[in-house]
Amino acid sequence: MTRIPALDWKRVRCVFEQDGFVFTKRSRRGGSHWVGEKPGVLRPVIIPEYDTLGLDIITRNMRTAGMTRERFLELLRNC
Repeated sequence: MTRIPALDWKRVRCVFEQDGFVFTKRSRRGGSHWVGEKPGVLRPVIIPEYDTLGLDIITRNMRTAGMTRERFLELLRNC
């Protein structure tokens, strides 16, 4: 089984955009986040603008989106 590497926020956002999520930027004190919504998904996907996103953030967003590891890696090849 292929491991999901730590990735920068732009590549992670690219993966979720390919899956149909539409992102808007939200700024808070001390940082910015991208909020992705998709019809049929109850909660938004939140991607912070970190240089490197850890596996915990990536897998939490995959779970929220109902995305499998295989689907994530397939979409990652195009980013």
